[in-house]
Amino acid sequence: MANWSCDVKRILVVGGGLIGSRHVHAVKAHSGCELVGLVDPDLSIQTVEPRFAAMADVTDAVDGVILATPTHLHAEHGIEAAKRGWHMLIEKPVAGTVADAQKLEAVLRKTQIRSLVGHHRRYHAVVKQLKRCLVEGVIGDVVNVQVLWAMRKPDDYFESNWRTSDGSPVMVNLVHDIDILRFVIGEITQTTALRGKSLRGSNRIESGAIAMAFDTGAVGTIGFSDAAPSPWGFEAGTGENPNIGTTFQDMMWITGTKGALSFPSMTLWKGTDWGTAAKPMVLGPAQNAQTPLEAQLDHFLDVIDGAVPLIDVANATLTLGVAQVLEADLAGQALNVAAIG
Repeated sequence: MANWSCDVKRILVVGGGLIGSRHVHAVKAHSGCELVGLVDPDLSIQTVEPRFAAMADVTDAVDGVILATPTHLHAEHGIEAAKRGWHMLIEKPVAGTVADAQKLEAVLRKTQIRSLVGHHRRYHAVVKQLKRCLVEGVIGDVVNVQVLWAMRKPDDYFESNWRTSDGSPVMVNLVHDIDILRFVIGEITQTTALRGKSLRGSNRIESGAIAMAFDTGAVGTIGFSDAAPSPWGFEAGTGENPNIGTTFQDMMWITGTKGALSFPSMTLWKGTDWGTAAKPMVLGPAQNAQTPLEAQLDHFLDVIDGAVPLIDVANATLTLGVAQVLEADLAGQALNVAAIG
């Protein structure tokens, strides 16, 4: 049962892991929310809120649900929530597979339930600033983009973690960069990938190089590794993640017909031709007035009231589709190399 007429939205959080706990705290701190409770089969998770082992146990009124469960359960839980009449915010990736995401989208259309997907980087003030600069043609038509993401994750990161034990950085990390590229440049229409050597004694995808084409005619590359320490990556460059050292180094470089931009410093380079050195002008990165998670929650409350979502299930499925194609491409290369050897 929903409670849409009430100004204070009643929000249920499903999934009591790291990100779920952050959502619980965000909902509790928000003046426009009331926390219905936390759903998680592990009832030993210590909270002061009402606890439920399953969504079926919830009988209180719910306006919106935040799904922070393992990715492969997103579609199942989203469908269950939609049938209960609950609008939803789903953590990213939107589902385990494109087919699952499409099943969820079909149910959402049928039930007319609104959705928002937690690609929270879209809420960074500097990301919005970058998009605005490109839309306004500050560097002309975008020609190409290079992204570099590299860090060495600690060995214990891969132990006893449903999200990362056998996950590659494509689905765990690069899905964010893929979504940002879609958000600020355009739809990705073609990809190819090369896989690097695995260095941890397993057959996990650890590093690689990706080339892509956009519907705008621009092209780009992503170089990535979770086995190589570096100062370059979205988290390090923006200071987004307190568990990752902040360097404030640029990690994305975009060239256009009238100049170039480096991100996240938002340094604008202007020049005319090769005979004159391009000159830099630091625009200065826009600063967040609130955390992206808080801004996302604000937007989710608006979506419950009928606002157009920044990224819904249908849109997020496109991001997932690109990541899934790349994951399969890279995994297939491992199989081919093994067969040759």
